[in-house]
Amino acid sequence: MKRTAKDEIYRLIKELSDAFGVSGNEKAVRDIIQSRIKDHIDEMSTDKMGNFICKRKGKDKDSALILAAHMDEIGLMAREVDKHGHIYFSRIGVLSKQVLLGQKVHIQGKKKVIHGVITHKKLHKGDEAEGLPEETELYVDTGVGSDELESMGIGIGTYIVPEKKLDILGNGDIISGKALDDRLGCAILVKLAESVKNPPTDVYYVFTAQEEIGMYGAKTSMWKIDATCAIAVDISFATDFSDSGIILGKGPVITIKDSDLIANRQLVDFLIELAKKRRIPYQLEVSDIGTTDALYLSISKGGLPATAVGVPIRNPHSTISMASLKDVKYCMRLLKAFLQYPPNL
Repeated sequence: MKRTAKDEIYRLIKELSDAFGVSGNEKAVRDIIQSRIKDHIDEMSTDKMGNFICKRKGKDKDSALILAAHMDEIGLMAREVDKHGHIYFSRIGVLSKQVLLGQKVHIQGKKKVIHGVITHKKLHKGDEAEGLPEETELYVDTGVGSDELESMGIGIGTYIVPEKKLDILGNGDIISGKALDDRLGCAILVKLAESVKNPPTDVYYVFTAQEEIGMYGAKTSMWKIDATCAIAVDISFATDFSDSGIILGKGPVITIKDSDLIANRQLVDFLIELAKKRRIPYQLEVSDIGTTDALYLSISKGGLPATAVGVPIRNPHSTISMASLKDVKYCMRLLKAFLQYPPNL
């Protein structure tokens, strides 16, 4: 059977989504990206923050473009292990507590990886509970005691990640899983590096660390890069529970404004015109919630024209995020055209 481009992008997204890479612990994701992109770039390096910076040389050495996507995902960290071996945790990033209870988790000990489930005392005993328990009541039960956990190198500071494999839903276009924010963006950058062989300008593909807890990777990565404009390739929150707003399957979302960023209007207008010329569906976003790496790309050094282009997803900040492969494809088409015909800002 012939493999299609849809199959290829799905397999890459699945490999990245299923990997474990909570903020500050992105190595597994970075290794996957490096193995896929190394033959399609001219230079690559990992800085002290954990950002993975790749460069494809272009013809014009006086300008450079940045596409940035963050590698990290939301997750948990052990804050206490009681005498029964119950692991109480702290959230890393905005992981919705509505989906935590009952989750199977991956626990990355220094000597061994084991698995557990998130529960609380009433559920443990079989008692009825009214409403959701407080976050401080939740704990991970691995089935082993505190001494055995310690022997595995599991204790305060150990990373804990909900386990959820990427699935295909419905008619085969919708995917659902964890870490789509922002492994979708990472997959898009890898595929662009594969397909854009001779860009007219230098292109930096920047895979950032620790976006979910403060966009720290975007802040630090820019010290090594001089560019003329930048796009954060991320996700956008779908609002298609109503009849309007941002809808799955209707194209990538170009950010005009979010909670902290007012995007460069010339760059936004350029992307809109580019999408129209290429007949690529697109959506526009003016929002009061959330922001992306584009914020710190825009205020780096002396300032940089920047915006975000996102794939819309449902159920953000959970392990059951949903996205359309159509939107991934449209996003790739728009950004490929952007790299091939860059703006003069």
